[in-house]
Amino acid sequence: EKQAMPTITVIEFSGQDHTIDVQSGMSLMENVVASGVPGIDADCGGAGACGTCHCFLAEDFQAVAGEADPMEESMLGMRPDRADSSRLSCQVQVSDDMDGMVVRLPEYQM
Repeated sequence: EKQAMPTITVIEFSGQDHTIDVQSGMSLMENVVASGVPGIDADCGGAGACGTCHCFLAEDFQAVAGEADPMEESMLGMRPDRADSSRLSCQVQVSDDMDGMVVRLPEYQM
């Protein structure tokens, strides 16, 4: 039997939360944008070259999401709100293991 799609909860800076169905194999950014949740701009279209899809991953899912590569690290380094949990959502590949993950969005993208 087909397993239900994993769901991720996306929390806007305002505190408004959205639980969305996500598709494994697509990036977190693509999934959030497709769901219509505001707060991710993705100006570069997912190349990891702009930093406008910044998000914060819940601590218990950071290992599942993997490490940021040097290019992503340099983009994150330009953000004043950079945190240990910061990732560019275009660089996080969604997997079934992320079912239940909580993602917080920053106050603004830049």
